[in-house]
Amino acid sequence: MYFIGITGGIGAGKSEVLNYIRQHYRCEIYLADEVAHLVKEPGSPAYGRLLKLLGQEVTGADGTIDRGKMADRIFASPALLEQVNQIIHPAVKTWLLDKLQHAKEGGETELFFVEAALLIEGGYLALVDEMWYIYANEVVRRKRLQEFRGYSDEKISRIFASQLTEERFRESCSLVIDNGGSFQESCLQVDRRLAELGCHYI
Repeated sequence: MYFIGITGGIGAGKSEVLNYIRQHYRCEIYLADEVAHLVKEPGSPAYGRLLKLLGQEVTGADGTIDRGKMADRIFASPALLEQVNQIIHPAVKTWLLDKLQHAKEGGETELFFVEAALLIEGGYLALVDEMWYIYANEVVRRKRLQEFRGYSDEKISRIFASQLTEERFRESCSLVIDNGGSFQESCLQVDRRLAELGCHYI
């Protein structure tokens, strides 16, 4: 079984590529952002540590951590944001590695994917068998973000500036999937690599 990281800038089409893989391969796919919300649920080790750090005022009436309240609390303080990340990021890795172990033991899964824009910065190069960079040029990504998410040019530029450069993505990843043209060609690139790994198209 192969553990593969999927990364790339916003608007590159990572979700689109993963949806194709989900439909045609024996795989498990996890989005790191979604896992980050799971590890904050009541009863998890991270939940208690976060409440100790941030206080009960970040919870809602049901005891769960309210995303809006938490955001208001941490984004005003870079130091607090860093402390929160030091709790959540290791919890996400632990959660994923537990799922990976279960997938290996189950014997049915050929591919285990984790997706996030920040996999490289998060130290996942040391964990995955391969890191894939989903690429589309800036013009294509801008157009997608404007049309499908309604983002302004200013917002897009701000997000682009906060993410890794194309050069950094390319030098860190073992495979580049060009998703800036036809989606059919993107799928062919995926199929070629997975065929090389001996994975079965279904």
